[in-house]
Amino acid sequence: MSGPTPEEPTNEPHRPDPQLHRAAALLDLGRPEQALTELGRLPTSVAGTRVAYQLRATALTLLDRWDEVVTVARHGLAETGPDADLWGRLGLALRHRREYVESERALLAALALDPHSPWLLCQYADLCTAVGQTDKAGRLIARAAEQDPGAPTVFAARYQHAYATCDDRAAEQVAREFLAAWPEHPAALALHGAAAAERGRFRAAGNSFGQAVAQDPTDREFADAARAYRVYAHPLLVPLRPMVRLGVLRTWLIAVTVIVLLNLAGLTTAAWAATVLWLLYCGYSWLVAVLVRRRVLR
Repeated sequence: MSGPTPEEPTNEPHRPDPQLHRAAALLDLGRPEQALTELGRLPTSVAGTRVAYQLRATALTLLDRWDEVVTVARHGLAETGPDADLWGRLGLALRHRREYVESERALLAALALDPHSPWLLCQYADLCTAVGQTDKAGRLIARAAEQDPGAPTVFAARYQHAYATCDDRAAEQVAREFLAAWPEHPAALALHGAAAAERGRFRAAGNSFGQAVAQDPTDREFADAARAYRVYAHPLLVPLRPMVRLGVLRTWLIAVTVIVLLNLAGLTTAAWAATVLWLLYCGYSWLVAVLVRRRVLR
C-alpha cells in the first residue's frame, strides 16, 4: 500500500483581506470545505487575486478534487501570472490524473521560480517515483532534506521512495521517525498505519488510521483504511491475512501455480487436495469476511 502524502502549501504573500485570513485559518484547522465556502463569498475584486487562487487550489487539494485543482490552478496562472505554488498544485493534480508529462512540465516551471522549496522538490520526487525513476527521486529527496529534514513532506516522500524500492524495513523506520517528530500529524499517523499493515499488524494499523481520521475527518481514504483494518484485525480473519498482505491476484497466481506444478509432477492426489483447500479458502474468505465486516462495523 502506498501511503498518503501531506500537501503543504508554499509560503504565501501577505493577505490583506479579512475573508482571506478566515479562509487561510480554516485551512490551518483542516476545514477545506468551510474554507471553500468562505472563498466563494469573496467580492470579485478579491476573488481574482493570486492569494485567493492559491487558497482555493489548496482547499481542493486537501479534498482530493483533482480535476477542480487543475481548473483553478490554470485559471489562476492565466489571470495572475507565473506562481510557484499554483504550478506546484497543477503538477500535483496532474500526477494524480496520471498525466505525467504535463505534471513534470508544471513542476519544472514551479521549481524554476522556487528551486529550493522542499515541498516542490518532494512533489517532483513523488512524480519520479510514480514513473519508476527511483534514483532521480532519491536525489530530489536528498535536496529537499538539505533544506528542511524535519518537514512532513520530506518524511512522506522518503516513505514513498522506500516503499517503491521494496525496502519495507526502511519504510517502517521512516514511518516511526515521522510519527516521533509529528505525533499528531494525520499523514504521520496514516503512514505508520500503512507500515504496520505491511507487517501484518492490522490492529495497530487500524488504531493509527483511526487516529489519523480524528486529526483529519475529511480524508475518506483514512476512514476507509481505518474501517478495513478494524475488520482484518478480527480473530476469525487471521487465515486471510496472507491474502491481504499479498493481494488477491498474487495469492490466486501462487495457488494456481502450486496446483499446476503438483499435476506436472504426477502428484494428482495432492493436486486435488490443494484444489479443494483453495476452493474452501476462497469460500471462507468470501463468507466469513462479509459476516465479520457486518458485525465489526455495526
